[in-house]
Amino acid sequence: MKHFRNLSLQGKISLIYIIANVLVLISNIMLLAGINSMSGELDLVYRDNLQLNELVVALDDVQSSMTDYLNAKTSDSLEAYYRNEQIYREKIEVLNEEVTDLNFARMERNIKTMSENYLNMVAQTVEAKRGRNVEKYRVRYENATTMYEYIRTYIASLNNEQFMHNSSHYKELSEAFRLFETISLIIIVVVMLCSMFVIVRLAGTIVSPLKKLARQADEVAKGNFDVPLSEADSSDEIGVVTGAFNQMVVSIRNYIEQVRESMEVERKLKEKELLMETHLKDAQLKYLQAQINPHFLFNTLNAGAQLAMMEDAERTYQYVQNMAEFFRYNVKKGEDTVTIREEMELIDNYIYILNVRFSGEIHYEKEVQEDLLDIKMPSMILQPLVENAVNHGIREMAGEGKIKVHVYKKNEEVCISVKDNGKGMTSSCIDSVLDGTYRADGKKSSNGVGMDNVIARLKLFTGSDTVISISSEGENKGTEIIIYLPYEEQEEPYV
Repeated sequence: MKHFRNLSLQGKISLIYIIANVLVLISNIMLLAGINSMSGELDLVYRDNLQLNELVVALDDVQSSMTDYLNAKTSDSLEAYYRNEQIYREKIEVLNEEVTDLNFARMERNIKTMSENYLNMVAQTVEAKRGRNVEKYRVRYENATTMYEYIRTYIASLNNEQFMHNSSHYKELSEAFRLFETISLIIIVVVMLCSMFVIVRLAGTIVSPLKKLARQADEVAKGNFDVPLSEADSSDEIGVVTGAFNQMVVSIRNYIEQVRESMEVERKLKEKELLMETHLKDAQLKYLQAQINPHFLFNTLNAGAQLAMMEDAERTYQYVQNMAEFFRYNVKKGEDTVTIREEMELIDNYIYILNVRFSGEIHYEKEVQEDLLDIKMPSMILQPLVENAVNHGIREMAGEGKIKVHVYKKNEEVCISVKDNGKGMTSSCIDSVLDGTYRADGKKSSNGVGMDNVIARLKLFTGSDTVISISSEGENKGTEIIIYLPYEEQEEPYV
């Protein structure tokens, strides 16, 4: 036991496993060897009887098929006769034909000889029937039938004698098998008890120190650092852990205090960092607003639209009016939550402006489920997607470019698809867009709202990481971007 305590934990567990399995293996080998030996002897007891029974069945088939042919004289009955005659010949081939003084062997030899004569007689009978020699086949049929009955009786006599001999042998084997079962049961019980005793005994030396250590750890977990510590009484891994645990308990109070101080410092640094980011974003926003006053630009465009209308310049009025609506959306909804309807109206204005600029080269199609138009979403989401489709997908297609926006519901989500037939995207490009590292020629989109911004605001709005998917079938096969919004039932308006 002293040597066992000095073993490593792996060595102790391995030793327990080896001892238990060796005991079980030895007992199983002994039991299986005995069972296989006795099973083989039991199988041999009635093997001869089974062979004789099969021989009788084959003999009956030959006689029956011969009789059927003599009565019907059809090709099927003749074919059945030849098939059964071949089977019977195969059966009698295994019979003993050596000259011996053993009674069973001598009887098998006689059966084989009579069977060969019988088969010859049957063959002659069939040939006489085929030659239409009535007198011959009738006499030979009677002789064959007499020989068939004699062979059958002889086989039955041999079968009975073998059965009586085998029955006495089977009785002896059965008694020996029952005795073996009793001995096997005793061996199994003894091996089980020995294994249980060895395993419990050896496992106790492993588990006992662990129980002490677990109780001490439970007290420490409750905040009781004055728990009495036990000394390690073994040199295995448990003893090492126990010693390390004792040292840990001594210093744990100071460690917790240090962690608290570190967390407090980290929290303050995080607050300062967030405050600095807020100030920086505020400064950037004010800088952009200082570059151009969106309200002034909207009012100027609106005045230009009114002037164009007064001068009957319908197309110019329509163009300037769409420009004004486009900028008014940016002024009014730049940071608000909007509806899908408002986002779609912005897309309509944007496509109109582009087609005026590029002489109608962009073919735009939309398919919208009307009951989804009042679903809420962040502003300035769809326009950057359409802009990217134009700039990076269909800009160089010389009037062949197509963009389709599809709004539909799938399961419990509202899906908005922006699809183009442009040059497509590689899988690496798609991955870089989704993880926010992609830049086209080192620049963001022209309106200042990049894909990383779109994805970040969608994640913040939905509270989910699965907000967008990008797919492309390959080069020059287009790209489809789908955003996913939570579906919420819309309240009926009060009338």
